[in-house]
Amino acid sequence: MPDSYNIAVVGATGAVGGVMLKLLEERKFPAAEVRPLASAGSAGQTVPFAGEEIAVRELTAGSFAGIDIALFSAGGTRSKEFAPLAVEAGAVVIDNSSAFRMEPNVPLVVPEVNPGDTKWHEGIIANPNCSTIQMVVALKPIYDAVGIERIVVTTFQSVSGTGKQAMEELFSQSEAVLESGEVAVSVYPHQIAFNILPHIEYFHNDGYTNEEVKMINETRKIFGDPGLRVTATCARVPVFTGHSESVNIKTTRPVSVEEVRRLVLAAPGVALVDDPDNLEYPMPLTAAGRDEVLVGRIRADESAENSLNLWVVSDNLRKGAATNAVQIAELLVRTGVLE
Repeated sequence: MPDSYNIAVVGATGAVGGVMLKLLEERKFPAAEVRPLASAGSAGQTVPFAGEEIAVRELTAGSFAGIDIALFSAGGTRSKEFAPLAVEAGAVVIDNSSAFRMEPNVPLVVPEVNPGDTKWHEGIIANPNCSTIQMVVALKPIYDAVGIERIVVTTFQSVSGTGKQAMEELFSQSEAVLESGEVAVSVYPHQIAFNILPHIEYFHNDGYTNEEVKMINETRKIFGDPGLRVTATCARVPVFTGHSESVNIKTTRPVSVEEVRRLVLAAPGVALVDDPDNLEYPMPLTAAGRDEVLVGRIRADESAENSLNLWVVSDNLRKGAATNAVQIAELLVRTGVLE
């Protein structure tokens, strides 16, 4: 097994791609080369890495020569086109888009939840949806200890989940509202500043949005539990970074709030923030820049047997995307399953 690896970051000039580069440096990933790739329009720009400015290369069919691991965050269309080419060139692809998540031969991995699934990859490993990641990390210790029969989740998702243009739109719309100016709508179908949109991605015929369908199907796949009952409502809120979730679960066996707190406290990748007496609970502002999933407001749901409520918050650009992808890369190196 080599001591260092050649890494490509596809979509290096995007919001998640920039965080991927930052995390590779922060976590001291054993990289011999880091190759930032982006569209022709971004080629020639530079991105910071390890105290230097690295030139961004244009993403082409020949971009992956000599690459060991390719981190993709450039949308599903580019993933479908270029991920197979990267695999053909000898790289293992960790893809942040939804392009391959539900393919039966592609592992959908959250390292704290189902690390063993990396062992059966065929060249591509999918990074789950940001909202799915934080929820399954929070629920994993409960699922293992007492079982979960049903999950009802409502998400409050920040605009950074859509990308840089959405963040710019929230900023400009907020300025316009405060200055009594004209509000321009471009990224979203309605004004996002000082508003909430119960609509993420397109609607299916049954009234669910694609984001909601992704959360349902991905949760079942990650837990390896196709019969798990899951329902979701996903909303976009005027927050720049950090997704919040109200999660209601029905457990298979009875469990106390105190035991759930102990389970969460001992779980990897989770931070318990649950002290109502001192007004301490998870918030997007306190989750920003952190890799842990914050869990709080744990309380019994007295309207149903064996049911609990939790409030779950995470930095969607980090654990919800870039951190999870880099952790998968670290897992590949640590377990020797790159080939």
